[in-house]
Amino acid sequence: MVAALIALAGIPLATAASAATAEPSGQAVTGAWQHHHVNFTYYGITALYSCDGLEDNVRRLLLHLGARKDAKVRAQGCPNGPSVPGRNAIVDVDFYTLSPSSDTNDTVQAQWVPVLVNATHPSFMGHGDCELIAEMKDLISKNFSLREVSYRTDCVPHEVNIDDFTIKAQALKELPAPMARTTRGY
Repeated sequence: MVAALIALAGIPLATAASAATAEPSGQAVTGAWQHHHVNFTYYGITALYSCDGLEDNVRRLLLHLGARKDAKVRAQGCPNGPSVPGRNAIVDVDFYTLSPSSDTNDTVQAQWVPVLVNATHPSFMGHGDCELIAEMKDLISKNFSLREVSYRTDCVPHEVNIDDFTIKAQALKELPAPMARTTRGY
């Protein structure tokens, strides 16, 4: 089914598959964690979120893009309670992302990694998440170290389209401990 939808959208299947499973490439770089505190308002016309669901999706997206695992997301103002889907919420996000650094204090080994966000990748994203990705554009583009960024949203109220949003970029992500040791010559 997904292959048929990809074919209808005119996207070669090999390209979609390789983008979704891309491996880190390039040399290890030194990165320093930078703190960010951001608020944004979610207003959905097509997709409704509960505050709980919004917190979960935003946190998972931040981690996918390279945020540190201690990222905190709090959504409030859901009119019918935290577990009932609604059109709007105020989202408070507190997180750390890597920034390239030449400093030797409090740094980690990192690498530029291809990332893809669309309606089918990562697996928790779905058709209808276009409004969320549009609302998060400033948060993502201003608070993550990204290069070769392509950020596209074509949201149409009350419509769910196959290819209405995509983020493609290289994100600076921390190397797993064994890889970090290997790149340092241990």
